[in-house]
Amino acid sequence: MRRLFPVPLQSPSASASPSSPSSSSTEDRTWELEELAEAYAYPEAAAGSGDDGTAPRAWLRANMVSSLDGAAHHDGRSQPLSSAADMRVFGTLRGLADAVVVGAETVRQEGYRPARAREAFAARRAALGQGPAPVIAIVSAGLDLDFTLPLFREPLVPTIVLTGADAPEERVAAARAAGAEVLVAGEGRRVDPARVPKVLAARGLTRLLTEGGPQLLGQFAAAGVLDELCLTLAPLVAGGTATRIVNGPGMPVPERFVLASLLEEGGFLFSRYHRI
Repeated sequence: MRRLFPVPLQSPSASASPSSPSSSSTEDRTWELEELAEAYAYPEAAAGSGDDGTAPRAWLRANMVSSLDGAAHHDGRSQPLSSAADMRVFGTLRGLADAVVVGAETVRQEGYRPARAREAFAARRAALGQGPAPVIAIVSAGLDLDFTLPLFREPLVPTIVLTGADAPEERVAAARAAGAEVLVAGEGRRVDPARVPKVLAARGLTRLLTEGGPQLLGQFAAAGVLDELCLTLAPLVAGGTATRIVNGPGMPVPERFVLASLLEEGGFLFSRYHRI
């Protein structure tokens, strides 16, 4: 893996030292997980307070993969577009997050399991006051989920389900019976995407990572709560009729993001954009 942007300023003394940050970040080699963790560290805003000085401020980061022709998946799953380097980034982003926010359809399609504790991130998480693994937070209006799955029965930390105030009572009861924590993030039988980060932040979960799917990401983008996009561009052409990584209501004016970093390995590009 090598860094393409930002390119570190390289002094003559740094270029002579293979272990210096300037030279090591630009040469093509396998990065250690600690290096990736530093490269993808959440901004301080994710651990601070809101504008009123009291309410915690959530930072919502998305991680998605796309083919060269814009497909967000192949045959319904994102794994065929991935690579070993992409999975290292995937694991790093999970290792840094307080909670992984995901839509119910993605849970069903991708066969989600509980997040696991990883020794490589244990000290960092402990220092930040995080739990041993990120919480999986599922956005679901109808709660059409299989509550017998390990995601609910065997998580290291309890799974959260975000739903509307009038969600089916029997499904809410089933979720709680399975050990999930049910949080209200919308009126009626819908989830308000703008409320999701606030509800999780109120639980102390401010470093948020969403892995989609495209419909949920589209809702977050349209609601104006997407702070960061980590996009892996795979050197593959998928064809077919797969959706884009963002699939949902259009915005009156396209929202502008700025490039924060760009890494490359094996033809895969790992970009990170911040909302302006």
